[in-house]
Amino acid sequence: TACGTNRNEAGGTGGGSTCDTSKGTLGIGMVAPLSGSLSALGLGMRNSAKMAVDQANQKCTVKGYKLAFQPEDDQATAQIGGQAGTKLSSDPNVVGVVGPLNSSVAQTVAPILAGKKIVQVSPANTNPTLTLGDQPVASPKRPFPTYFRTATTDLVQGPFGAQYLVQKAGKKNIAVIDDGKTYGAGLADQAAQEITKLGGKVVAREKVGEKDTDFSGVIGKIRPSNPDAVYYGGEYPVAGPLSKQLAGAGLNIPLMGGDGIVDAKFVQLGGKEGDLATSVGAPAESLPSAKQFIDDYKAAGFSEPFSAYGVLTYDSANVIIDGLAKAIGDGGTFDDSKRQALIDAVQATKLDGASGPVSFDQYGDTTNKVLTVYQVKGTDFAPIETGAYQAS
Repeated sequence: TACGTNRNEAGGTGGGSTCDTSKGTLGIGMVAPLSGSLSALGLGMRNSAKMAVDQANQKCTVKGYKLAFQPEDDQATAQIGGQAGTKLSSDPNVVGVVGPLNSSVAQTVAPILAGKKIVQVSPANTNPTLTLGDQPVASPKRPFPTYFRTATTDLVQGPFGAQYLVQKAGKKNIAVIDDGKTYGAGLADQAAQEITKLGGKVVAREKVGEKDTDFSGVIGKIRPSNPDAVYYGGEYPVAGPLSKQLAGAGLNIPLMGGDGIVDAKFVQLGGKEGDLATSVGAPAESLPSAKQFIDDYKAAGFSEPFSAYGVLTYDSANVIIDGLAKAIGDGGTFDDSKRQALIDAVQATKLDGASGPVSFDQYGDTTNKVLTVYQVKGTDFAPIETGAYQAS
């Protein structure tokens, strides 16, 4: 059965491959925001995972099987994400799931997939509790043996951003605001702790709603403390307008956030020159390991950019595909009895990914602690510093 594509692959056979798919079809699922305010990130994730699946089919990576990509839209909400997770987990042919984007969605999806022993790899979740349990620092305990991630956590990202803000940008009096969601609140808490540890001062600690559009109330609360920067835990739909309204109120200070704001949409929504953010990993354009990914993505003709998580999503999908190929082997078949073998294979991953070397620790966390600081320049974020996190 022909299951190739018409697109040339580096090192491939040119016009496609003829693979033995006589054993059937196995599904690689995805849960991500494919519509709504965070779709700029989710669509880049979808395209990147699809490309990994298409390439695996062309290269006959999983012997005897065709892989089918099954993306589900979670609209960045836990309830809809849970429905997506349930739909995927009820399909006996689904072997693994990529995603989701949001940690709050992952808290709902992870136990659903774990209940069916379906391996899950997220390129974007950063909340520590997903891998380390309710006491991630004092008493780490892995809650889901099926859950892995290629993104590093807020235990690293929050302090990394705070270190730049205090030590490099010279900000000492910082207002910390978050959106109350799992990701935003956790990131802001970690940043606030590090700001204090470094000798900075958290002059205000406030919350906004993820659907808020008028921030005059919170701006009025922080103004008397005369902050020289705002650290925001949340995503770009709120962060952009918040930055704009801070400037409109006469607070001409930078807003800094995490990976949830690193997108050109942040600037379109009001983010201003000089605003800052951190993101997981190194910029794709700076990585020799990502050159083939970037070239292939362009050649595929997707209408959306791969965005902040494209490279990590591509690697996440390939982690599942590589593990599946090893769990099945040559001449083997996949059934429920192989699900543990797939989990074990993913745990043992040693992959040369587009993001660099990919492997996991005993909790399912990536061993890659590299992050990047970005700054708004013109219409988008530009990388200004990349490095591995060092505890202060």
